[in-house]
Amino acid sequence: MNEYSGVRSAAVRHPLRSTLVLAMAGLIAAVAAPVLAQSRPPAAAEDRALAQRLQVEESLARVDRALYANYFRQAYARYPSIPRGTLESVAYVMSRWQHLQPEAAGYGERHQHMPRSYGVMGLYRGEGFADQVGEGARLLGVPAARVQRDPATNILAAAALIDRELRADGLRADAPVEATRAALERYAGFARSGAAAKSAIQDHARSSFAFDVLLAQDKGVNDRGIVVPARAVAWERAFDARKLVQLRAPFVRLDVANDKVEAVGAAASGYAIDPRSETLTAPAAANFDTKSTDYGPALWVASPYHSTRTSYDSVTIHTMQGYYAGSISWFQNNPNSVSAHYLIRSSDGQITQMVRESRAAHHVGVHNKTTLGIEHEGFINNASWYTAAMYNASAALTRHFCATYSAISCASAYKGPAGSGINVLPASVKVKGHQHYSSQTHTDPGINWDWARYYNLLNPGSGTGNVIDSFESSVGHFDTAPAYSGSTTGISSASLAERNCTTRKNGECSLRVLLKDDTATASDWAVRLLSASGTPASNAALNRANGKVGFWVYTGATGLSAALGVDDSDGTERSVGRAIPANAWTYLEWRLDDAAQWDAWVGGADGAITASTVKLDAVWFYRDQTAYDVNVYLDDVQVKY
Repeated sequence: MNEYSGVRSAAVRHPLRSTLVLAMAGLIAAVAAPVLAQSRPPAAAEDRALAQRLQVEESLARVDRALYANYFRQAYARYPSIPRGTLESVAYVMSRWQHLQPEAAGYGERHQHMPRSYGVMGLYRGEGFADQVGEGARLLGVPAARVQRDPATNILAAAALIDRELRADGLRADAPVEATRAALERYAGFARSGAAAKSAIQDHARSSFAFDVLLAQDKGVNDRGIVVPARAVAWERAFDARKLVQLRAPFVRLDVANDKVEAVGAAASGYAIDPRSETLTAPAAANFDTKSTDYGPALWVASPYHSTRTSYDSVTIHTMQGYYAGSISWFQNNPNSVSAHYLIRSSDGQITQMVRESRAAHHVGVHNKTTLGIEHEGFINNASWYTAAMYNASAALTRHFCATYSAISCASAYKGPAGSGINVLPASVKVKGHQHYSSQTHTDPGINWDWARYYNLLNPGSGTGNVIDSFESSVGHFDTAPAYSGSTTGISSASLAERNCTTRKNGECSLRVLLKDDTATASDWAVRLLSASGTPASNAALNRANGKVGFWVYTGATGLSAALGVDDSDGTERSVGRAIPANAWTYLEWRLDDAAQWDAWVGGADGAITASTVKLDAVWFYRDQTAYDVNVYLDDVQVKY
């Protein structure tokens, strides 16, 4: 979950906060903790002590964020040419609205010699990147130290820098949000001079920064005091089709319904929209040199810093102490020759590979030649960076290592409590943090990395299985409205199914299904929520033998029940219904090999699943007719064996 740590020095908090405000924050923490415990999934963090710390810290962070929101308003008043939402989005991307103070106790060390960033806006102070602190201070006419340490001045300095870039392009506050891309790329501050500044990889890093800022606005953020106003981005006007594929943007707002890309010439070139992930896909013949050959889901962006490897003995977990795009830039061009094999983005789990697995990356000193390194975006004293998308992507990558290299066992991963210092673990522990190796000074991933949760993702328990739809980055297979099916009765065409990140059981998001009554009929509700538009070929295969299919479900309404439809070899079978208790997340499950749990529905179905491999047709909801709107939330549709 996106939560804040309980380890943060006073210097990191707003320096002007009074004793009274601190006392109020403590009271808020005491009151908020039980409320938060009720409003969140109880298994969000496997480490219970960590979860409690995060709950307290979150209440403190809300006090800070209310102040920052006021500072943003002041900055827009001083620089009216900046489109509203830009400053909030940059702050979200760079710091998750935390006042970064790298020299304060509790912040953590300077990881991999990365340039340090300061304040709510994460401004660089040189050290290999642009001196945004110094430039902003000169524009404001204030000391650089004030830009570093005072949140209001830090926000104003970033506003002055962004305003300068926007005015260079002739942009005003009413400009389309996508028109700010070029200004954001220049503002990013990576490799500002020399040959490195002109390299394709540095261009990619700058594009990745601009993309993240635009994406935060496209999605909108309203999360525990962080508010980024939602503004629709015409992505085809911000980047060309090839770059959109490379960035692998979720929620690309193109013409999904008609599978059409509006960029000139793109559709004719074979680019298309995947209707389930809502991302742009390239034609099969496209020659993309940015795809990893070691690990399919990753991008390939080469670092020049690597050396010979002697063995594959372990996996090292890092926290960047910085930002994803900035780390890509740094690992491609830095004076210390540091690098890592893979980098993972917080917002959606995108992975970039920078060193081939066959080579040693430079990330853990004397152990470089035997280990594989994964860098995770964020800061060790701010747990909001460790999202479900990041944990899931990282665990999938580590499982790839365990399956590929015999000496690395996921069962030997560390699963103890998180710590803030050096804790050398024996060589028999094969998946561990930078802080767990000998001869180290770095303490990442630190106090907020949930090792128990990570271990469980690496070792999901007895048997095998998979989550078919987690709803973390899209609506998954459920890409049609619930009233679409001709077999649905009682609800109106105004009903909808959409990804929702407010109410969820696991991870960050769920699927919200809004059911609205069809006033033209008194029929009871029977809703067939189709999976992949009811097309069997578009769904994941389910094995009958010992197979169980289920999902988490929540509703505030009474009288609802749920069932499943499964496409069998002789027709479609429909499961028996199961009641959905109100006001509680409930896991419903059906066995594929138990005929007592299935009834014949259409085709030649015989009331039992007989094929060895079948496909999920739909989730069904039933309720007596009512005039009230009903919300139902689905999470983690899955199959287990």
